[in-house]
Amino acid sequence: MPATVPLDDASLAASLDDASLAASLDGDFTSHHAEVNGTRLHYVEGGDGTPLVLLGGWPQTWWQWNKVLPALAARYRVIAVDLRGMGGSAKPDTGYDKRTMAADVHALLVHLGLERAHVVGHDIGAMVAYAFAANHPEATDRIALLDVSHPEEAWAQMPLLPRPGLRHLWWFAFNQVPGLPEQLLAGRSHLLLDELLAGMTTDPAAIDDRSRAVYARAYDSPDAIRAGNAWYRAFRQDIDDLAGYSPVTAPLLALGGEHSNYERLVADVPALGTDTRVIRVDGCGHYLPEERPEVVTAELTRFLG
Repeated sequence: MPATVPLDDASLAASLDDASLAASLDGDFTSHHAEVNGTRLHYVEGGDGTPLVLLGGWPQTWWQWNKVLPALAARYRVIAVDLRGMGGSAKPDTGYDKRTMAADVHALLVHLGLERAHVVGHDIGAMVAYAFAANHPEATDRIALLDVSHPEEAWAQMPLLPRPGLRHLWWFAFNQVPGLPEQLLAGRSHLLLDELLAGMTTDPAAIDDRSRAVYARAYDSPDAIRAGNAWYRAFRQDIDDLAGYSPVTAPLLALGGEHSNYERLVADVPALGTDTRVIRVDGCGHYLPEERPEVVTAELTRFLG
């Protein structure tokens, strides 16, 4: 599998800040920060048209959308957000339940003078996207969940020991441990990243050395590791919150990787909304926007209109 580029490569490290990354994309993308909902969010924006919010997952940043941003910005005003605890955003001690993180995103829209938006999320971002639609229906046009839905009660029954033929989500347990992951991974997050990408992609080379370096850099500090793990530690609260939500009425699309969570989404998504559809992305693992960007772009534009 490809190895993450060492971060002491000066020529590479100089190009990994958010402003440089945004400027490297085709189109007029710019990097910004906003003080909202008691925290500080980083986001990258480009394009014109109907607002489209993109929310990424663990252990990545807004950069995970880099392959789809130019095409989407040709049709929409795209706002790719680093969630609370992610990348260039603040990493407070609390607020990592998905209801609060959705409130962050809603406050960002208000800050930008936007009343409504499409919201698309992958992984942790998909959980926040659903919580956004559930808690802020008046601000939700359409939502799309990429390869993950919202935490629900069955998640609390996941086995600790691996079962033959099933993916072992060992990091769900590892990320629950307070304090230890920060000590083990600080300065070595590339080891975790390479392991995850090797096991959860159909072609690990789809996520190149530059992107791996971006993500490793973003998660190399103890604070970043703590904050990312806090998204997982909030799952019990997220499960309890879901029990109080009614199915969302905004049209909901779920895209699932053929070799990842498609079948799980088929089982779970219909109960989450009144107008849902689930589409399989063939030949794909978990990291849809980077493994199959052309399919993601086509399905999103078809769904969003």
